[in-house]
Amino acid sequence: MPNRTLLNLSMTTLLGAALLQSPWLHAEELPPAIKKIEAKGAKIVGSFDAPSGLRGYAAQYQNRGMALYLTKDGNVLVGNLYDAQGKDLSLEPLQKLVYEPMAKEVWANMEKSNWIADGKKDAPRIVYLFSDPNCPYCNMFWEQARPWVDSGKVQLRHIMVGIIREDSPGKSAALLAAKDPMQALHDHEKAGKASTLKALGSIPADVQAKLDANMQLMTELDVAATPAIFYLDEQGNLQQQQGAPSPDKLLKILGPK
Repeated sequence: MPNRTLLNLSMTTLLGAALLQSPWLHAEELPPAIKKIEAKGAKIVGSFDAPSGLRGYAAQYQNRGMALYLTKDGNVLVGNLYDAQGKDLSLEPLQKLVYEPMAKEVWANMEKSNWIADGKKDAPRIVYLFSDPNCPYCNMFWEQARPWVDSGKVQLRHIMVGIIREDSPGKSAALLAAKDPMQALHDHEKAGKASTLKALGSIPADVQAKLDANMQLMTELDVAATPAIFYLDEQGNLQQQQGAPSPDKLLKILGPK
């Protein structure tokens, strides 16, 4: 192996998501050392060519992506491989085999979740956020986004959850159960601290199921606070913002005014 090829043994982090299926494994038998990594909980999602006699494998472990490199003598190196110029040789295969499929899965799951729209249906840009009716930073982001939403450039999709206060689930349920959820959400956010939204004392079973599904998705994505904002960047890559964004970050999320 050329002595200028470096191996970074730190694991590659990735946005949490549900594990993907790996149909290619039926056609490729995994080496024993890779099988042992798999037995420890890693999900092998693909393989790729690597330099210096190594064989690369892309894996997911605890909702993160990582690269595995099988040596000629059957041992496994875990981490990112860099060439003599400092280029990360693991990035491209992980992007193709792990990041992109996981991003598509996350986006599809959010699309199927129980959200309330804020903005026009035909808005060219969609932004999802996990939102709690008692979250002041959710309200701050709602206010920040008004120029983009009102101009028809962005549609926010509020995935309603209840985690901040005892009455949060009841308030989210009230919004989801409203005759016009979009208007109810608008009135609530526009009023801010003066909102008169009342929590449902008894949540209907179908509405509770929606809240439970949203909370399950939030857990799968390893999100613990609101607002958790998800958007596609200019390259179509899935990005996440935690909390109300700064002005420069706002432009990245919502695009030009």
